[in-house]
Amino acid sequence: MTYIKILGEVFLLMGAFSLFVAAIGLLRMPDVYNRVQTGTKASTLGAIMSFIGIGLMAVDHWDETNWLGRIIVLILFIIITNPVSSHVLMRAAYVMKIPLSKLTVVDKLKEDIEQKILEEPKDE
Repeated sequence: MTYIKILGEVFLLMGAFSLFVAAIGLLRMPDVYNRVQTGTKASTLGAIMSFIGIGLMAVDHWDETNWLGRIIVLILFIIITNPVSSHVLMRAAYVMKIPLSKLTVVDKLKEDIEQKILEEPKDE
């Protein structure tokens, strides 16, 4: 059981490191679109690794409560909701016409709108 707890602590530390990298990425990225992308990817990984670590560290209590089931539900919730929420945030920023960074080379959404593949987002 000791090795499982040590593995849980390693996962928890890796999750904390990933969340720390996400925080640094939020400060270093040039525009809102890159910040949302960086924050979403790193925070998803960090939260999942942290939950796995917590689940492994609670191995002594698996008999008393359904820790594993709860951890799996939380991980699935994060996997489903984080990409959707980041997409909604970036789409809202695009509709509000928040400018891209000067370093941005490609704007695929603008190209698709110009080619009539997608309709132009409307303000509501």
